Amino acid sequence: MKAESQRFTGKGQLINRLASQVGSYKLAVGILQKRGDLKSDGKTFTEKGAKRNAMSASERAIARADKTSKHSSSDYKYNKLTNRATLKNK
Repeated sequence: MKAESQRFTGKGQLINRLASQVGSYKLAVGILQKRGDLKSDGKTFTEKGAKRNAMSASERAIARADKTSKHSSSDYKYNKLTNRATLKNK
């Protein structure tokens, strides 16, 4: 992950964070449209996109990890350097 994207870790930063990761605002909009997070106008979030945009980077990473797991979201810790959530050591 680029250090630049670490500036955009808060809620409401979905487009800016992705743009800093892929290097282009236009490319980020295209990716989010393809995923179904942005409508075709490139400015309006879909219901799914609005939910993701309301999450912080750590919340999105935990949601990604939790999606395919039987663990609770509280069982994860977030690493901001890798933008990944991993299980906590118990």
